Amino acid sequence: MGQIETWTDKLAALAVFGANVQPGQLVAVTSYVGKEELTRRITRAAYERGAKYVDVLYFDQWLKRERVALAAEDTLDFVPPWMRERLLYLSDEHAARVSLSGPHAPLALDGLDPARAGRDLLPYLPETGEIVNRMTTSWCIVPAPTRSWAELVYPGLDGEDAFVKLWEDVAHICRLDADDPAKAWAERSSELKANAQRLTEQRYDAVRLHGPGTDVTIGLLPSAHWAAGDLQTVDGRRHSPNLPTEELFTTPDPERVDGHVSATMPLELSGSIIAGIRVEFEGGRAVKIDADTNADALRAVAARDEGASRLGEVALVDGGGRIGPLGRVFYDTLIDENAATHIALGDGYDHPVEDAADKTRVNKSKVHIDFMIGSAELDVDGITNDGQAVPVLRSGVWQI
Repeated sequence: MGQIETWTDKLAALAVFGANVQPGQLVAVTSYVGKEELTRRITRAAYERGAKYVDVLYFDQWLKRERVALAAEDTLDFVPPWMRERLLYLSDEHAARVSLSGPHAPLALDGLDPARAGRDLLPYLPETGEIVNRMTTSWCIVPAPTRSWAELVYPGLDGEDAFVKLWEDVAHICRLDADDPAKAWAERSSELKANAQRLTEQRYDAVRLHGPGTDVTIGLLPSAHWAAGDLQTVDGRRHSPNLPTEELFTTPDPERVDGHVSATMPLELSGSIIAGIRVEFEGGRAVKIDADTNADALRAVAARDEGASRLGEVALVDGGGRIGPLGRVFYDTLIDENAATHIALGDGYDHPVEDAADKTRVNKSKVHIDFMIGSAELDVDGITNDGQAVPVLRSGVWQI
């Protein structure tokens, strides 16, 4: 287990690098039961960088099960005001935030009504999109392996072998095998940004994504650029919101989405696993949502507010990263969304949009749900202002 201890230390250091923790800064960590060791090492690493105070919140899906099973229907989307106030305070203080991803109890909600489960999205808070758009906090999400998660990903291995295998894969995709993982990610971020810049320069009016089960045209805002890699806070602090990251993303026009999509990976949504997602769009809105399992969970989220059934993000992923070639489903959006092209229902990001008038058109919602529709068979075309289709991605290879 010495290797796992080494990886744990390197992942903790990578998390505080990603969040760019500064001396005297408040640091908030969102974790889960079963992820205590990595949480403690992140806390230590943050204090070593001079953190003023590290505040840790733990969540437990088994507690969520009791709420989903027993709480009154009209209370399931209640969010304690002190949780919201904490996040707003962190924003006011320009804090650093670290979140640990990966299901710690993937079977906790089995047998419960998925529509009820879809109403409780904690620890995701309704104000999260607002805080991200303020760009006041530096933040980073990293995957944190657990044995129960490992057993879900590798059902053919026993518990301990599966746990070791999950750590091996996480170490690989997070570049913990590098002598300096932070430097490795800085280099990868530069590559992604160069691709994003080339794509932005084309100034396409829309993108068309088409392949097996998917044919959708997504309008783009005229002043929106494609973003990738690390971002910058209002204070000028660079930070890496997602590690790993392999995507080029932008904020689409929420009123110009037409066609249909089919998910190429299951989606783990706040404890429910939704497989075989199929969505039809008309005039920007998701007018029909189906799935092979737990469709009601996604329908409940899409009905949360006026913007929840419209797109807030489109992200393109090529085949040059480390995740997609593994051909594995991790049941963790952080990892899976960086394996394949994806879209997100709900809140859109302001920062890729440059024109003030365009910013007013960015979709607003209390939710943001990514799901994966990409594969090597998915082609992406850029649609010019005069309606011409120009190849952007073919078989996972950039054509720009």
